Amino acid sequence: MASANQPTGINRQLTSYGDPEFSRYLRRAFLASAGYDRTDLERPIVGVVDTSSDYNTCHRNMPELISAIKRGVLEAGGLPFAFPTISLNEILCSPTTMLFRNLLAMETEEMIRAQPMDAVVLAGGCDKTVPAQMMAAVSANIPALCVVTGSMITGDWQGTRLGACTDCRRYWNSYRGGEISDQEIEAVEQSLCPTTGTCMVMGSASTMACLAEVMGLMLPGGAAPPAVTADRLRHATASGRAAVELATSARTPVDVLSPGSFKNALKVLVAVGGSTNAIIHLTAIARRAGIALSLEDLNEASKQVPLLVDCKPSGNGYMEDFYKAGGMPTLLKTLEPLLDLTAKTAAGLTLNEALQDCQPPGDWQTTIRPLSASLGPTGSLIGLSGTLAPNGAVIKQSAASPDLLKHRGPAVVFESPEDAAQRLDDPALKITPDHVMVLRGAGPIASGMPEAGALPIPQYLAKEGVRDMVRISDGRMSGTAFGTVVLHCTPESAAGGPLALVEDGDEIELDVPRRQVNLLIDNRERDRRKTNLKPPQLPERGWRRLYAQHVLPANLGADLDFLAPGPSEAS
Repeated sequence: MASANQPTGINRQLTSYGDPEFSRYLRRAFLASAGYDRTDLERPIVGVVDTSSDYNTCHRNMPELISAIKRGVLEAGGLPFAFPTISLNEILCSPTTMLFRNLLAMETEEMIRAQPMDAVVLAGGCDKTVPAQMMAAVSANIPALCVVTGSMITGDWQGTRLGACTDCRRYWNSYRGGEISDQEIEAVEQSLCPTTGTCMVMGSASTMACLAEVMGLMLPGGAAPPAVTADRLRHATASGRAAVELATSARTPVDVLSPGSFKNALKVLVAVGGSTNAIIHLTAIARRAGIALSLEDLNEASKQVPLLVDCKPSGNGYMEDFYKAGGMPTLLKTLEPLLDLTAKTAAGLTLNEALQDCQPPGDWQTTIRPLSASLGPTGSLIGLSGTLAPNGAVIKQSAASPDLLKHRGPAVVFESPEDAAQRLDDPALKITPDHVMVLRGAGPIASGMPEAGALPIPQYLAKEGVRDMVRISDGRMSGTAFGTVVLHCTPESAAGGPLALVEDGDEIELDVPRRQVNLLIDNRERDRRKTNLKPPQLPERGWRRLYAQHVLPANLGADLDFLAPGPSEAS
């Protein structure tokens, strides 16, 4: 908690001129040029992070959202100051936004530290933005609230409801399989994203919004309202008001977050059948808070919690259905017996107190299921280990094919996402549905960990009706993707992990019930192959070189080592 003697408002974080009084005087003089007087400057200052960008279509409603937040700050007697940061857009960013998550976290933290503010509202939405902002909030450790843009509403094509981006993949697979024409895929393309907002399925953006809410870094009810609704604006305004109260209380993210907060988040992650990416993000946020989080914690949550939310890709519905069914407050009421109710919220309440007035799901809806009538069994997301991933890997069991959860088959190896793009459709490879497609060179060190793990089915197999195969990689996949895909294998191949040793034809075993993924070669052959490994060449310069030199493995959150003290190192 902040010291009672710490300067507040415009007197925080003074510019260094060697004369503090001159710095204050100069600030007042320049702010006068923007129309502020001394009465204005006596108010608590709330910074508002603005991630607007023409490149980021998910944030197209950001100006309206920022206006609503600022209105709330003014209504509560504060003074809002909006400031820009990097805007990470999934679709128009190369090679992957994950490469820049830590850069956004670092930039946001530094701007919070460098500029005078008593509290901050972090407005984001698109996949890596929210986790980066949460990482920054923990490290900067001033009172903070998250506000998200919200999801798109669904579109329609030929009478079928659809939306980004699970349906993007489904229709693209149909197109690759020759089931729909060029003209039809173009029509689908124009219908998938009918409004502003993030993907309207339980992908990374929606998952992280849900987790921010259960962890107490977002006001109740903020995760689910779609971008175009009045509730989205009302929540933004309420967050602006609450930020002024937070500035007065000096209640920071470190005051709010506890081991119970993260275990609750894992239980929500399993209940919604959320994005596998969230596992990396939660680990990174927890590490910054000095809290240990592991795949064992995920598996423990997965044992206890069934799939409760009917939302693609693990179900059939969309985020607007989740919103209409009551959103996170209703889901948390359902999960109440399984949660740590002593966990705190930014509002200063315990989770137990926050849930007192919430109602369980009514029988008029089927999107949020009760524990007694779940949508699916426990284990929607699972951590794996084994000789192919000694430090862990993950699979979204709820989006996989049941008949492939126990599988043995020969490997076909791709050295990088680019290699896969060039060779995967070549009939000369003679890939069969029994093969295990192995992608390496897709981990954090190698390429920033792109969402390349859900390799497409070879086109000649897609035309035969094959829709799923076992795929294994050290990369990620989109939270909107589906299939029997093993991800985040650690150590990654570029760090000399076992994935680097796999050769075409090697037998690989996936046994999800036993939590195992194994390379079935003997130890002598394994050692022989290790002697021939060479580390990859580092990028030449800039952020990519710094990232490759300092990024932690996926099982530690893929943060930068100098930004992420371990639990024993945290102050």
